[in-house]
Amino acid sequence: MHIGRISVSAVLAVGCLAAGWHAPSLAVDSASLEFATGNKSTITRVGAQWDWTNRWFQSNGSHLGGYWDLTGAQIHENQYRNIRDNTKNIYDIGITPVFRYQADDKLGLYAEAGIGAHYFSDLYDNNSRRFSTRFEFGDHIGVGYVFASKWELGLKVQHFSNGGIKKPNSGANFAVLKAAYRF
Repeated sequence: MHIGRISVSAVLAVGCLAAGWHAPSLAVDSASLEFATGNKSTITRVGAQWDWTNRWFQSNGSHLGGYWDLTGAQIHENQYRNIRDNTKNIYDIGITPVFRYQADDKLGLYAEAGIGAHYFSDLYDNNSRRFSTRFEFGDHIGVGYVFASKWELGLKVQHFSNGGIKKPNSGANFAVLKAAYRF
C-alpha cells in the first residue's frame, strides 16, 4: 500500500519536472516572503521562483502555466513535544513545481496548486503532531493577485506529510500569507 503511494508520488514528481524544465535562463523571475501559522507553529519563509515557458489550455487571455519555487524556512514550534511553552526552531529547504492558472500577461487574479519535496533540519514534533522523517512532501492550493506594480499578494493552505513512507505520519496544516515581487 505504501509502495503504491510512493510510486504515484514519484511519477507525479518526475512528470512535473519534465513539464516545467523548459526555462529559457537561470535568472530569477520573482522573490517571495511568506508567513504561516498552524498547529501552534509559525513559519517564516523566503523563496525564489523561476517561471516555466510552457502554456497549456491558452484561451480568452488566460492559460495554465507554472513555476519552480525554491524556498528556505524557519519553523518555530510553540508546543514542542506537546509541552506547553516549550519551543524549538527547525529549518526547511524545499523545491516545488507549482501549476498556476493566470492571465496571459501574468497580472490580476490567479489560482495555483503544487506538490514539492522538503527536507527538515530535525523531526517536527509539535502539539501532538509528530513526523517520523525529515523528508516531507509539501502540497498547497492558493489564490492571489498580481498588481500592475508587479507586487503579488497570495493566500494558500499548505499541508506537510511524508506520504506514508513511515509512521507516524500525522501531517500538519498551515495557513500561508505570501508577498512576492516579480522582476
